[in-house]
Amino acid sequence: MEDEDRLRQAGLRVTAARLAIMQTVREGDHLDVEAVHRGVRERVGHVSLQAVYDSLHALHREGLLRRIEPAGSPARYETRVGDNHHHLVCRRCGRVADVDCAVGHAPCLDPASNAGYLVDEADVIYWGVCPECRSEDAR
Repeated sequence: MEDEDRLRQAGLRVTAARLAIMQTVREGDHLDVEAVHRGVRERVGHVSLQAVYDSLHALHREGLLRRIEPAGSPARYETRVGDNHHHLVCRRCGRVADVDCAVGHAPCLDPASNAGYLVDEADVIYWGVCPECRSEDAR
C-alpha cells in the first residue's frame, strides 16, 4: 500500500511533508527527530522542526510509525509497526537494530503477574555492544 493511501485510511491529510517524513523514516535507521527533519528538508525544502514534531506525533498516534525511546537517547522512529518486534541498542555508539520477538506470539513476554491488565504489547530493549564497536576494541 502506498503512503498516500495509508495516510487517508488513518484519516490524515496527505501533505508533501508527511510523505517526506514517511519516506525519510523508511529509508533511515531508527532516526531521531533532528535526522528526520534534515531528511524532510532535503526532500521538500523548508519545513519547521515543530511541523515535523507534530507530524511524527500524528503518524505515531495513528499507528503509521513506531516511536521507541531507549534510555539516555532521544525518541527514534521507524516504519516497522504492528509486529511487536524488539530492539538491540549499542551502549557505546547508540546504534539501534531490530530483533524479532523474543518468544511465541505477541505480546512476546508474559509477566509473572498482570495485575489485572490486559497485556497487548511488550517493549523490550536489549543492551550491548554492536559489532562495529567490538571490532574497534579488538584493534
